[in-house]
Amino acid sequence: MAVDIPNQQHLEQSMMKILVLGAGMMGRAIAYDLSKYSNFKNITIADKDKQTIQSAEKFLGDKNLEFTNINVENINLVKKHFQNFDVAISAVSYRFNYTLARIAVETITHFLDLGGNNEIVEKERGLSKEAVKNGVTIIPDCGLAPGLTSIITRDIVEQMESVDYVKLRVGGLPVNPKPPLNYQIVFSLTGLLNEYIEDAIVLDRGKIIKKKSMTELETIMFPQPFGKMEAFLTSGGCSTLPYVYKNRINYLDYKTVRYPGHCDKFKTLLDLGFAEEKKIKIGKQGVAPKDLLTTLLMKNLPRNEEDIVLLKVLSEGIKDGKKRSVEYTMMDYYDKENNISAMMRTTGYPVSIIAQMIEKGLIKKKGVFCPEETVPCTPFFDELNKRDIIINKKSV
Repeated sequence: MAVDIPNQQHLEQSMMKILVLGAGMMGRAIAYDLSKYSNFKNITIADKDKQTIQSAEKFLGDKNLEFTNINVENINLVKKHFQNFDVAISAVSYRFNYTLARIAVETITHFLDLGGNNEIVEKERGLSKEAVKNGVTIIPDCGLAPGLTSIITRDIVEQMESVDYVKLRVGGLPVNPKPPLNYQIVFSLTGLLNEYIEDAIVLDRGKIIKKKSMTELETIMFPQPFGKMEAFLTSGGCSTLPYVYKNRINYLDYKTVRYPGHCDKFKTLLDLGFAEEKKIKIGKQGVAPKDLLTTLLMKNLPRNEEDIVLLKVLSEGIKDGKKRSVEYTMMDYYDKENNISAMMRTTGYPVSIIAQMIEKGLIKKKGVFCPEETVPCTPFFDELNKRDIIINKKSV
């Protein structure tokens, strides 16, 4: 009688241990998904704040997770912990990702992050040669956009002989919008302001062009009850796509989706200087306008209410010698049963899935790669389907 013998390599991989840095919204979503779907021997979630750890432990419940305190600014402490893990995921501010990636290469720990800043991702890519030498896989930009949208872009390129354009449109929004901004806090305000302030990157006929964010406003339609929405250029969503596909895609851009009127109102605040970091004197106090804006947004914007992530990717190119258009649409809602927001699901689950692909041996390349360079499309979309994150694909 024939007996199936498990693959020895996967037996070894299934003993791998993983560390999630950051116990905020995204870190919790990542840990939740890992606890539900992965084969990691040990899953540890870490944060510098003890109250945040206690809150995360309560939120995640009895899911066979471990919790610890780590301040990512303490390099020696991070290094000590990384040495005990096979994989680490950063769900902390993007400003720490280069340092964490550098430590990961040194400690021979596979490393993934959510991206968020073009310059930092570029610095991470500079670690590739050393990562190859040490047998380490580093994958930045594993969240929603970039991340999920990057893999959709790869899917488009793989099925077309040539691509005329790819237009990425994504937004995390409240289901029940409230004036004046019709927006709620669904991730870091630092990340949001970064998207709105820094230049957007556009690929246009082989040239990488920088454009002002919150410009080129357009109307975009989604199924009811949303209908007519707006979209405008923002920073970060394209990340490395224009460089990776410079010779494969004629035109590519990324725009953020919002309820109509949001762009005009928020851009007015930026035009008035409320995002400037240089302090101004108010009475006897020096105040940075950006700090004031962030404080007021934190105080007045709603949070922890039901949200939705809207995604639409439009593309056109040549397939089988004929002009074809392919459209991807996703509408992902807040998970009421588990109290996990749509933004947590669509940002946290992709990086968890990619980490599990490393654990299963589906991703073996060593070095620094963004998702469009290394994540296999079909298995990735299959895993999203298991989590009821449904991407509808329509070809014409």
